[in-house]
Amino acid sequence: MTKSDTKRNTVSSTERNFYKLWTPVTLRYGDTDRQGHINNAAYCTFFESGRVAFLCHEHGTIADDGFSFVIAKLSLDFLKEMNFPGTVDVGTRVNHIGKSSFTCGQALFKNGECCSTAESVIVLTDDSTRRSSPMPEKVLAVLRELQ
Repeated sequence: MTKSDTKRNTVSSTERNFYKLWTPVTLRYGDTDRQGHINNAAYCTFFESGRVAFLCHEHGTIADDGFSFVIAKLSLDFLKEMNFPGTVDVGTRVNHIGKSSFTCGQALFKNGECCSTAESVIVLTDDSTRRSSPMPEKVLAVLRELQ
């Protein structure tokens, strides 16, 4: 494979087809700031909605009782401002799976344009010890589907 073949086959994190799961979020007037665009703090909430879409369900989380997911690192890139009104589509995928943590890649798209990307490291922790814990097979199966 040549260098140009590799470049053609690489999908950027700013492209819609990079993501496996989609979560639509309606923008609220309360998400705006003094300048009239969506406040940077709201971006974090939108990304959270995308993560919750696969980590939680009507009966709780995909983790067993006594275990929780915590974010160890969150990195965002603001690429384009967003304005009210409308809907933002949150794209989510799993970039890497480790023993007790995984890396989640996400992007916000409004009107087909990528406005922000994010990467988070999420750790499975034991609620009683507050320490990381190896992920069980049922959690790994969900994560692999989004990889």
